[in-house]
This record gives sequence, structure tokens and C-alpha cells, in this order.
Amino acid sequence: MANFLIVEARFYDHLNDMLVAGAKAAMEAEGHAVDVLTVPGALEIPGAISLAADSERYDGFVAIGVVIRGETYHFEIVAGESARGIMALTMDGIAIGNGIITVENEEQALERADPSKKDKGGEAAKAALALLDLQARFAR
Repeated sequence: MANFLIVEARFYDHLNDMLVAGAKAAMEAEGHAVDVLTVPGALEIPGAISLAADSERYDGFVAIGVVIRGETYHFEIVAGESARGIMALTMDGIAIGNGIITVENEEQALERADPSKKDKGGEAAKAALALLDLQARFAR
């Protein structure tokens, strides 16, 4: 059994609830323990994961959030920089599944967040599990 931390940027409650439910279900189905930490926004997720990883209390992480395009350039910054931060941590050997969905509108977000549809939260959890397996496979 591994310990996972879901780090969520809770901005759209109803969408986050679905993403977190999908991620938790995927982890618990494999017998893993899951905690949830909430941060203010998607840009804070990589920093929170880095701090939690340094604590050595968790074996892997799932990033959860929803970024919906608005009328300004802010969408590109949030989407790109949160993904870049998560990728940098992953390249440092931290098992992270990226479940931050970036969409044009709420309809697309609902389709992706709903565990009975595209289940992007569950997919992100499975990605974290796959990376944890690779860590074990390549451990020296």
C-alpha cells in the first residue's frame, strides 16, 4: 500500500468534487491510502507538491484542478505554468499524475471531470500509479 496526496486547486467546487472522486476511487480500488490538500489555485499546485514531497510522507501525487479559458491571456499562463511546474517535478523523479483539465468552457469541463464519462481524475491517479511502478522498476 502506498500513500498518495491529491493536491487540488478548488476553484469550481462541483467540477473538483467529480475529479477528486474519480482520483480517490482509482487509488482506493488499488488499495492505496489517499489524503487531499486544497490550495488556492492551479499555480500553487507544483509548489505544494514539492513541499509535500520533501516531507517524505507520500509516495506519489495527483494534481487536480480546472482552468477554463476566459477573455484574457491569464488562461495560457495558468495552464502552461502549472503544467511546466508539474513536469519539472516529474522529471526530478516524483510520481505525479496531472489531472488539471484545461478547457474552453464548462460543458467541456463537465465531460472531462465526470467519473462516468472521461474521468480525468481517475486517469490522473492511474498515471501516478504507473509512474510509481516505474520508480520501483528502475530503483537502484
